[in-house]
Order: sequence, then structure tokens, then C-alpha cells
Amino acid sequence: MDAPPSNASQSGWLRDAGARLGIHWMIKVAGTVAFMVAFFVVYFWLLNHPRFPVTTVPRIFIDRMIPFQPGALTLYLSLWIYVTIAPALLRFPREFVSYAVSATILSVIGFAIFVVWPTAVPKAEVDPILLPSLSQLKAVDASGNAFPSLHVAFAVFTALWFGRLLREMQAGIFIRAFNWVWCIAIVYSTMAIRQHVALDAISGALLGALVALVQQKLLDRPAGAKAGAMSARAPVPASITERTVD
Repeated sequence: MDAPPSNASQSGWLRDAGARLGIHWMIKVAGTVAFMVAFFVVYFWLLNHPRFPVTTVPRIFIDRMIPFQPGALTLYLSLWIYVTIAPALLRFPREFVSYAVSATILSVIGFAIFVVWPTAVPKAEVDPILLPSLSQLKAVDASGNAFPSLHVAFAVFTALWFGRLLREMQAGIFIRAFNWVWCIAIVYSTMAIRQHVALDAISGALLGALVALVQQKLLDRPAGAKAGAMSARAPVPASITERTVD
């Protein structure tokens, strides 16, 4: 019978994670901060300058199943810690570029939708002014730019990237499950504090998953695979000169 894994082997992924955090850490911090600043500049400009009439996204049966929970604000705000984990664990320049490109594509798709179809959520059943914990959020981030929810999109996007990196580090089932519990909790919080409705969350989850999975598929493709495939399909040129038999 195989011996059960030792504590040393179970914690090996933590040593790997620690080593990864130290790789180009200044570039990672600067890149993450720069991306967030650029994201919020565009996000709030679009929020405050809709070009078309704003559509209210309707509630569906899922919204009626989720009670209003102002206390879920902490989970909602935890996204901005969660999204920094995956880029901090990247090792290679090719991964940095792939992650940055996919995150930018996700943002551009969301922003393009906000431009052509501005949306907002229905009025909450409780006035946020009566809830100090939510009033500041609502004052800064009015419930616009709703569909798709980029908050949810980046939560799912991060969960897939973080899950990929945990598998690379051979992390245990507990931390891999915790990754998805955190993601689901963030998704839940967007509806529990009435910052988004279920349709926003569903569309955001689909967007985040699609972008992450496509980009990871491209990243997994060997660098020379495309060139090799093109060479295999290329016709063999005929000889320019041929010998003739008199």
C-alpha cells in the first residue's frame, strides 16, 4: 500500500507559492496597480456618461430567493484582494502577457456593452442612505454598468486562473475548493447587497469563464504548434528546373 502523503509534501505547494510570489514581484505589483487604475478610470467615465437611454435589468426568480443582506458587503469588497492572487503567482513572461491580454479583453468586451447598452439595476427595497455600510458604495458606484457584471466576470476569471495555478503547484483539495467557495461568495454578494441582479451575475460569469478558458487554451498550445501545422499544410514547391531526357 502507498504511504499517506506527509505534512511536508502536503505543504509543498506553499513553498512553491512563496517562491512564485518573489518572481518579478515589483513588475507584478506595478502592473496590477496600473491595470486597476486604468480600469476604474474607464469604468466610472462610462458610468457617468451614458450615450443611450439606460435600461433597467429585470429581476428573476433567483433574485427573489436571495434575501437582502447588507453584511455581504465585506464579501463584495474582497474581490479586490482576490483578483491580485493569480497574477502574483505567475512565473513566466508568456504567462504575464497572456494574463494581461485576457484581462484586457474581458474589460473591453464589458465596456463595449456598456457603451451600446447602458444598464442599471432596479431600486433596492431598502434605501441605501439608511445603511451606512452601503451608502458610501452606492455614492461612489451607482448601480449602473450592470449587465454584464464585471465584478462577477473577474471573480470567475480569477477562480479559473487561480485554479489552474493551484493544479500546477499540486495544491490539495481543500485550498482548491476554497478558491471556488470564495468566488461563489463574491458572486452571491453582488446580488445580496443589490448591486446586481441575477441576469447581471449570470452574464458576467459566462463572460469571465469564456475569456479565461479560451486564453488558457491558447496558452497551453505549444509555441511551435501553429508554425508546425502551417508547415505541414504548405504545398511542396515544384522544382524550378527539371532534367529532361533527350
